[in-house]
Amino acid sequence: SIFRDPFRGGNNIIVMCETYGPEGEGDPHPTNSRHECAENMEKAADLVPWFGIEQEYTLFDSHNQQVYCWPQHGFPGPQGPYYCGVGADKVKGRKIVEAHYRACLYAGVMIGGSNAEVMPSQWEYQVGPCLGIDMGDHLWVSRYILQRCAEEFNVCVSFDPKPIEGDWNGAGCHTNVSTQAMREEEEWST
Repeated sequence: SIFRDPFRGGNNIIVMCETYGPEGEGDPHPTNSRHECAENMEKAADLVPWFGIEQEYTLFDSHNQQVYCWPQHGFPGPQGPYYCGVGADKVKGRKIVEAHYRACLYAGVMIGGSNAEVMPSQWEYQVGPCLGIDMGDHLWVSRYILQRCAEEFNVCVSFDPKPIEGDWNGAGCHTNVSTQAMREEEEWST
């Protein structure tokens, strides 16, 4: 997949591609999980599968040691008011989130929205709906763009599912899927 490069602009591009072994062998590299996914999506093509992903992440300081904008010693107030929050007392890192969203739109990533999550400095964005293998390409490129945007703010991004021990929300990557048959209207009888 080819995306417009939001960092260099002009005719520059970002390419999501597969990796293969040394010349002459032609086998997918052992780390190339895209190859098998593409084969499976080809087998399921007649189902017209759409995917939507909800990618959660947590922002950390530049040393990746402390959650971004958390108190130096201790913790912020309990979870609750941060989810979909507004205001400097509830959300941290919105400039990063907005830069990421705009960069993804420019690149052609199928990003659909973003919101603050339950834990302070934790966010989510939605990618899709995308058809088949395009989902993985759009998700991986959106993650790359997020890392690059955060770098501009001297902040690190963690996709760790449980970045903070204790009673703090985890971060996931939720998958929504439908097929053509699931999207067609049906009459239901009771």
